[in-house]
Amino acid sequence: MRLESTPDLEAFRLTVRAFIAEHTPGTKVHTGVRAPEPELMPAIRAWTAALYEAGFLGIDWPAPYGGRPDAHPLEPFIVAEEIARARTWPPVGAAALSAAALIEFGTEEQRDRFLPRIRSGADVWCQLFSEPGAGSDLAALSTRARREGDGDGAVYVVDGQKVWTTNGQHADMGYLLARTDPDASPHRGITAFALSMRSPGVEIRPLREITGTTDFNEVFLDGVRIPAANVIGEVNAGWRVAMSSLGHERSGVAARGTELLATLEDLAALAERTPAGAGSALDDSATRQTIGELATRVRVNAALVALAQSRMLHGTEQPADAPIGKIFFSELNHDLVDFGMRLQGTDGLLTEGDPGAVADGWWADAYLYARAYTIAGGANEVLRTQIAERGLGLPREPR
Repeated sequence: MRLESTPDLEAFRLTVRAFIAEHTPGTKVHTGVRAPEPELMPAIRAWTAALYEAGFLGIDWPAPYGGRPDAHPLEPFIVAEEIARARTWPPVGAAALSAAALIEFGTEEQRDRFLPRIRSGADVWCQLFSEPGAGSDLAALSTRARREGDGDGAVYVVDGQKVWTTNGQHADMGYLLARTDPDASPHRGITAFALSMRSPGVEIRPLREITGTTDFNEVFLDGVRIPAANVIGEVNAGWRVAMSSLGHERSGVAARGTELLATLEDLAALAERTPAGAGSALDDSATRQTIGELATRVRVNAALVALAQSRMLHGTEQPADAPIGKIFFSELNHDLVDFGMRLQGTDGLLTEGDPGAVADGWWADAYLYARAYTIAGGANEVLRTQIAERGLGLPREPR
């Protein structure tokens, strides 16, 4: 479901679709927010640069940095949808998040330094927020940054550990949150930094997940020295920087609905070619009812996406919008791939590379990864509490 359709937007969509078909770096084999293999990175960097150069990324950036202020506000959503529809790679890393922070809070020197390198694909960014004891409760982060020196030579010395850093192994730069005032209240005393991932004292350890891939990383910071000129925004005001930049990560919601629709189509095709009795699984009324129920939920998800887009564009967002959308999407995504696994019976246990694996083990990989969506961006249990407290105004549970 699209928020609106005009001839200009449809023409833009067809232009984007044709560009992707001509320049795509290939099909994205695994579902979800996944890290590419190292040998794919040169092609993905070039692909990212091409999207920026064509005006399909950074659309809402200021004009001096390549943005198009006269563009229709739905264009970023269309680009995200078309990339997902083509099942190809979106830009890798946290460039959109980092650019939003730099554009709103960075100095002119920082924007001149970092934004062109994002556009050219020279710098891949990663997000250094979560910690072993500060995931959904980000304000509990304990990584410390202490200032040394004054003037142009001033630096911040950082010690701590980050975790669940997607694409950290490929990143050139990190968007880091660290505590600069340990005596301040949890949401204060945090500062945002631009960190070179090549700095001495940065150690990246890939985490092998149940899927067999290494999408996430631990990042250890041991006496890492960051120039004071790399502080984004004001010292001790990093919470505001982070929350504002997270609020700009909007176009991804459009891709989610497209991904679910593609999975639904794959599920129906899987049922049609799965033998059952004298016919296929799709001949069974219970199977058809389950797929029908899932299809209904996919359409509801599309309606939620359209509602969220409308509110974003009109400045009428509500505190519960993002948590509701994320919960609905992540649980529906799980149920889609779970039914795909059950349709296959014991063959569903076959994984990538196993002889006879359906779609080369795509369903098994998607099933194992599905739980990540229920945790990433805030665990669903935590988000339900946010909906109750911030969206519905319900009282907090006594502690």
